[in-house]
Amino acid sequence: MIALEDVSKLYRRGSEEVHALDGVTLEIAEGDLIAICGPSGSGKTTLLNIAGCMDHASKGVVRICGEEVERGGERRLAEIRQSLIGFVFQQFFLIPTLTVEENVELPLLFSHRKADRARTADLLESVGLAHRRRHRPGQLSGGEMQRAAVARSLINEPKVILADEPTGNLDSRNSAAVIELFEALNRRGIAIVLVTHNPVLAARCRKVVHLEDGKVVA
Repeated sequence: MIALEDVSKLYRRGSEEVHALDGVTLEIAEGDLIAICGPSGSGKTTLLNIAGCMDHASKGVVRICGEEVERGGERRLAEIRQSLIGFVFQQFFLIPTLTVEENVELPLLFSHRKADRARTADLLESVGLAHRRRHRPGQLSGGEMQRAAVARSLINEPKVILADEPTGNLDSRNSAAVIELFEALNRRGIAIVLVTHNPVLAARCRKVVHLEDGKVVA
């Protein structure tokens, strides 16, 4: 589904050239459950951003469903993000003045699709937030806000969810609930790729990719 072939990402800091990624090859297949681990600065988030068409590779090839994405331009990248990929971040990025259901439906504005309150209700039910649909983010716990963010990532019916430190701001009880939610989504056939420092979360994934200095080491 998503294939990275010999992908590198270079940044310049003045006269210095920094390799955020260096020759990374990775395949994300339908139904995968993958953890990406490594120390801070190892390239984990950069890898996730390139796989999710949120950033460009400096070298190498990125294919999604067989399509070489760099050839399509920014509009095509946006279409791929909106139709195939859901994102979950460590920061919840919920708009405080909107209700939970309005936050969940927000990506539909960018994909020019009408909101379907029945579908939104089903999503909120699936993440255990049906009773919170008319609450605002400030009325939710951290675990509830992350579950709302997961529901938002599902609104466009993605084939893969890319999650960057999804339990990083949660206590152990709420982390366990989010882990179980990702496992349930994966059982429905959605591929899940998680950047994490959480060893419990990594241990429950079927594949673990270790990055160090921008390279896959295991």
